[in-house]
Amino acid sequence: MHHVGHNTVRFRHAAPDDAARAVPLIHSSGPAAFDYVFAVPGHGDAQAFLRQAFIDGDGEFGWRNHVVGMLHGVVVAVGAGFGGDTKWPFTLAAARQIFRHYGWRHAAGVIARGLRVETVIPPPTGAMHYLAHLAVAPAWRGHGIGQALIGHLLAQARSMDRQRIVLDVATSNPAAERLYTRLDFEVTGERSSRLANAQGRVPDHRRMQRLLD
Repeated sequence: MHHVGHNTVRFRHAAPDDAARAVPLIHSSGPAAFDYVFAVPGHGDAQAFLRQAFIDGDGEFGWRNHVVGMLHGVVVAVGAGFGGDTKWPFTLAAARQIFRHYGWRHAAGVIARGLRVETVIPPPTGAMHYLAHLAVAPAWRGHGIGQALIGHLLAQARSMDRQRIVLDVATSNPAAERLYTRLDFEVTGERSSRLANAQGRVPDHRRMQRLLD
């Protein structure tokens, strides 16, 4: 729970019905990378795929992997936290969702671009707990909701006995990096990106880490 003026933001597990509000926020957490991988002319924009995957429920983009922050009954924040043990279930779910959405002709290209992005934004391995898709609705930024969202996800990680919390932030997003630094995350490395196509250019990313007591 987090107070914004006289209002209270409450966090809960996401549900399929949250797609209309949650999917644009998920996309806003890394629009260039999402567009680079998932925007295919003739098959809609990246959000069309993310919406299908969110409603499907499984994998990295499914509603089961997300929490949402509610204010006045409206989704104003979204985020996810997951461990290295998700690698194969998430990979299989993504492959199924991609083939279903794009068909055989385009699916291989989407998967290949997704794997290339993993060289810049690697998925979690081992005991690390990874925070992803962190976003707050533009009208509500600067009210502490992002900090509260991360606090909620860290509490989830603690309940799972996870100690090493990791996230990636685009070098083009200094405001987010400042927030994470304030929350005791430290930069542990940077990966440069040369990934670009007509749909998007993936920026360089910094990996940040925080250890939980």
